[in-house]
Amino acid sequence: MTTTTLKIADLQSRVEAIFRKAGLNSVQFEALARVIVAGERDACKSHGIYRIEGALRTVKAGKVKPDAVPVLDLNEGSAIVKVNADGGFANPAFELGLPALAERARKLGIAALVINDCTHFSALWPEVEGVTGKGLAGLVMCPSYATVAPTGGKTPLLGTNPFAFGWPRVDASPYVFDFATSVAARGEIELHRRAGKPLPEGWAIDAQGNPTTDPEAALAGAMLPFGGHKGAAIGTMIELLAGIMIGDLTSPEVLDYLGTTTLAPFHGELIIAMSPQAFAQGRAGDPFARAEVLFDAIVGSGARLPSQRRFAARAKSEADGITLTAAEMEHLDRLLDKGLDAVA
Repeated sequence: MTTTTLKIADLQSRVEAIFRKAGLNSVQFEALARVIVAGERDACKSHGIYRIEGALRTVKAGKVKPDAVPVLDLNEGSAIVKVNADGGFANPAFELGLPALAERARKLGIAALVINDCTHFSALWPEVEGVTGKGLAGLVMCPSYATVAPTGGKTPLLGTNPFAFGWPRVDASPYVFDFATSVAARGEIELHRRAGKPLPEGWAIDAQGNPTTDPEAALAGAMLPFGGHKGAAIGTMIELLAGIMIGDLTSPEVLDYLGTTTLAPFHGELIIAMSPQAFAQGRAGDPFARAEVLFDAIVGSGARLPSQRRFAARAKSEADGITLTAAEMEHLDRLLDKGLDAVA
């Protein structure tokens, strides 16, 4: 197989150029390129350059503002910082709000960043790692569009509703998990469809509510929550906290707004940052040192900490570059050449 290896900065430039050609302003295209390249860097193919086409399709459909400039509301005296994404993508809105969120969390012990009116297509670990990079623990969540049937139901009502957590570590990569509350991310089903591969059992049901391993039937039917009723309950919690509580859309409302699942979803996002030192104040022991005892015990038992493979892939990419197939390079070239005309 013919491959091309690019430096991270070179891939960043290529992705930025694609979005610039499509009419995005620098506020939008720089943040989008960073998160997409981070996906490729960390070998998260379902959230790497694969996501460019969907973002462009959403711009072309007029469902996201390519020239949006997010607006920060510090909401003085409150633990809540707000950013209105101005109808643009979530990533530049998060980057704008993160410094204020961190400052507020260090001052008060806990703070929340609410992002409203945004389009979100990426993983949540970039946000979580932004929080842990400030020495804070973080929780991040958002709804999606209705593609997941609650346990026992046949109709899609919940989103894949990703949920992420991060804990900062000294001289080590943070403890991070990031997962959809469905059995798998919708992007994984799309990747199976493109590859002509059947799905694992238990991922999805068809439009009649029957179990299916056919990606086409799954995309026309519904995905299933992980862990049965437990995943469905967590997914519902995210609808409440990161949709209704912050005054933004729930997953069924997102689907009504878009009219399709082929576009990136438009909704809100909730990020909570916490200071371990503030919470542990007055109690014996350093919370970071105590956490390391727990992590050492997990690893010592033969288990693996979440995200370790991703961090290993990151280290390799930083040392050797990012390797793309000939088909992937041709896809990037086509997107750059044709811009929005490259997508339906």
